[in-house]
Amino acid sequence: MRRKPAIIAYDICCNKRRRKIYRCLLAWQLDCQYSVFECNLTVKEAEELFIQLSAIIDESEDSLLLAWLSQKHKARAITRYANISFLSPVWYAG
Repeated sequence: MRRKPAIIAYDICCNKRRRKIYRCLLAWQLDCQYSVFECNLTVKEAEELFIQLSAIIDESEDSLLLAWLSQKHKARAITRYANISFLSPVWYAG
């Protein structure tokens, strides 16, 4: 499968969960700038990573976004307000 560029961003309220998310993303060897990670993933890898991250966060307090830098793939988000699916590039303010 071909790798595609994506952005993973998070806003985690709890320091313990934030550290777990950060360690999980570092284990995938992704480049980061604070809570925004740039990655090149296959769709299968992205699904696995999103499952791992979703298991760590608290959906009632935290936000997690996986946005493909391509209009061919939907962005996926978990926020305290709703599960969001985007068809085009994303701007999200929580």
